[in-house]
Amino acid sequence: MKMIKNAAGRLVPDKINGEKQIPFAGVNKYRPSGYKAKLPVRSCVDYPMDGNKVVKSLKDALIKSGIKDGMTISTHHHLRNGDVLTNTLFDTLKELGVKNIRWFPSASFPCHQHLIKYLEDGTIHHIEGSMNGPLGKFTSMGKMKGVGVLRSHGGRYQSVQDGEVHIDIAVIASPTADPFGNANGVTGKSACGLIGFALADSEYADKVIVVTDNLVPFPCLPWQIQGNNVDFVVEVASLGDPSKIVSGTTEVTKSPDRLLIAEYVAQFIDEAGIMKEGFSFQAGSGGTNLAFVLYLKERMKAKGVKARFVRGGSTKYLVELLEEGLTDYILDGQTFDLEGVRSMRENPNHVNTSPFTSYNFHGKGNFASIIDTAVLGATEVDINFNANVVSHSDGYLLHGIGGWQNCLYSKCTILAIPSFRDRIPVIVDEVTTLCGPGELIDVIITERGIAINPLRKDLIKAMKGSLLPIKTITQLRDEVFAICGGVPMKPKTDRKQVVAVVKWVDGTILDSVFKVVT
Repeated sequence: MKMIKNAAGRLVPDKINGEKQIPFAGVNKYRPSGYKAKLPVRSCVDYPMDGNKVVKSLKDALIKSGIKDGMTISTHHHLRNGDVLTNTLFDTLKELGVKNIRWFPSASFPCHQHLIKYLEDGTIHHIEGSMNGPLGKFTSMGKMKGVGVLRSHGGRYQSVQDGEVHIDIAVIASPTADPFGNANGVTGKSACGLIGFALADSEYADKVIVVTDNLVPFPCLPWQIQGNNVDFVVEVASLGDPSKIVSGTTEVTKSPDRLLIAEYVAQFIDEAGIMKEGFSFQAGSGGTNLAFVLYLKERMKAKGVKARFVRGGSTKYLVELLEEGLTDYILDGQTFDLEGVRSMRENPNHVNTSPFTSYNFHGKGNFASIIDTAVLGATEVDINFNANVVSHSDGYLLHGIGGWQNCLYSKCTILAIPSFRDRIPVIVDEVTTLCGPGELIDVIITERGIAINPLRKDLIKAMKGSLLPIKTITQLRDEVFAICGGVPMKPKTDRKQVVAVVKWVDGTILDSVFKVVT
């Protein structure tokens, strides 16, 4: 594996899993050419003329799809930590004796620890998607046979659309579906909201299998996946545990420090002039983000300001904004709680979106750059405003990128973070893993102060005279180092073994993740 230095100064491999790669060239510098992925022409005569595509089992559907060694199998993550289907899928692949699968999930969760045994025995060769929790630790220890690839939600769509990843078989968990393959996630006992992260899979995969635990007569309405793209439908007793489908991070923080951060965020957005009639913002799950929405809501009500749209991950707090008339629309990427699921069913202005419309960097624009402000988190930030979301200071992969990278293109990107966790500084000299270039990160807000990127002279001018604790990023770093007892130790890694790479939104390689040495 030849290592080369990219435009961010990070060493990255020229090949991954035998495929030639393009190093990060800088923000907005790589301009691809050519054509999007093409699919073969299909004919209706190859499918049941009565429209009934139901087969007796997932095993039967996989065999009819031509399953074989070395294929790419995709799944989506809208069932979150309640997902049982993905584990069943790989149990079935093991039973069929299939090896060296490239698993291409939109995200993974701790429930997928079940798959470690299939990484160990060679059923799964490597993962191209988030490697959360146990899967991240397994990867960081250098135990995966191939090199993992971490992409944003938009980057995943881009990789399929651009032909970088070809999906052989897509397995789509669908809380409701009809025999033709039309499917949605808003109804049924496993309702999870929308299933937009499976859209690219349904459009570009060679074979598409819809699996449902709520088979209804044609037509299934609304349809978020169109049956015209589906090869087989499988009915099962259960897709997963509905109690775990919603996010585990949908409770407002009770931490005084986190509440202070949330209050600072709302005040900053107000004082900087971002909160004005018709503005837009993005907020997802996580205790601090949820609290920020509540603080901002009170300021909007006090000033009579209404948002044109808000972006989610939807939660009950965004739903309240919609139903109280404080926003015209929720443009939803995924649903984090049951109120979000209910609202999507009932409110026509709660609109399901996909990574194509929201985040795909190789389209004719996307929603991300239209948003006035995005409030995000991070595991680390450095003095150049570079940020990390996939690994911790110990070097272990524990998170996915999600839509985080794509949101950096908002008009004002705010990272709302504690200054330290478990007495380990979050603001450091250099991030362990680079996930977001500092030039796209505008404001860092902590409980100890707020740092504005020097590139944003407009924000610095707008906040002149504010009573908020505005500081430089190095001032924040020095304060945190003093509290935590000095400069934190860097993780021990084997720089000769790359276990995963982080892709930028344009498909280039931004950074490498090295094996952790214990």
